[in-house]
Amino acid sequence: MPEKKTIERAKRDLKEGKSASTAAGEFVREEVEHIRHGKHGARSTEQAIAIGLSKARRAGVPLKAPKAGKTSEQTRRSAERDVEVGQGARKRRPSVKRRRASTRALKREPGAAASKVVLSSHAKAVGARRSVKPSARRTRASTAKGASTAGRQSSGSSRARPKASTPRSRARSASA
Repeated sequence: MPEKKTIERAKRDLKEGKSASTAAGEFVREEVEHIRHGKHGARSTEQAIAIGLSKARRAGVPLKAPKAGKTSEQTRRSAERDVEVGQGARKRRPSVKRRRASTRALKREPGAAASKVVLSSHAKAVGARRSVKPSARRTRASTAKGASTAGRQSSGSSRARPKASTPRSRARSASA
């Protein structure tokens, strides 16, 4: 069950006109705090984020389930169920035994998934996946450069410029 403060912050975000994913971020933040304070653990940063998003959907944040092909069918179905619970279409709660079993399983997981270093490396990896691939970036840059130098005449000098000497390179050449 999410904390009352988290639900209030998410509702305030939605009221201010912010996106559903921003409101869901409050639940992810809460989950990271739970892991940091030792309430439970998570196997990976992805799992911590998934738990937070699930809580957000169940709390009524209008966050849609991922489209087919984006994630596994099982994850998508689970997200759809969470949306139904959050929108009031489903009422039954899981049995006490099942709830207790999932809590105990999370408590056995390590707490490193929410460390600053791991969260930072996860954010960098996701950002790299989202952005343009390096090879495509190089191709695009070389194409642009070719276009900008296309009409120029060469000055007849194909000689390369001499390398600028630095204090370090002078010291190396003096000691040799």
